[in-house]
Amino acid sequence: MKKQLFALLSLGLLLATTSAYAQTMAYAVNLKVNVPFNFVVTGETLPGGEYTIRSEPNIEHALSINAAGRNSRVFLANPCLTVKGRKPSDQVKLVFHRYGHQYFLSEIWMVGNSVGQQLPKSRRELEMAQNNNTFQQVVILAGLH
Repeated sequence: MKKQLFALLSLGLLLATTSAYAQTMAYAVNLKVNVPFNFVVTGETLPGGEYTIRSEPNIEHALSINAAGRNSRVFLANPCLTVKGRKPSDQVKLVFHRYGHQYFLSEIWMVGNSVGQQLPKSRRELEMAQNNNTFQQVVILAGLH
C-alpha cells in the first residue's frame, strides 16, 4: 500500500513538473522586430525602430522591450490563446491595435505556440476605442533573436 501511494505521488509530481516546464517554455519570448511607426506600450509612446523583446527571467509573464541606445522598458503580459479551432502560430509576430494614427502593442506570438502574450489595454487605448470607431489590427512579423 505504501509503495503504491509513493508511486502515485511520484507520478503526480513528475506530471506537475513537466506541465510547469512546458508552460514556461510556451511563454518564452526572445525576438527582434523592426516597427516602422511610433507605438504605445503600457501607456508610454515609443518611436519606431528596431526592438528586442525578451522574457524577463524570474518574473512570470514579464517582458522587456529594448532599442539600441535606450533604456529597457519592462511590462507584464497575460497569456492568451489562439482562436478556438486555429492551429498554433506559424510565425513570430507582434499584433498592434490602430486607432486613427495611434498604434498600441497588443499581442506577441512565438512560432509553434498556441499561447501568446497579451498586453492589457492602457487607459489611453481604452479612451481611443471609445472615441474613435476606426479600429484596425496591424501585424508585424519578427525574427527570433
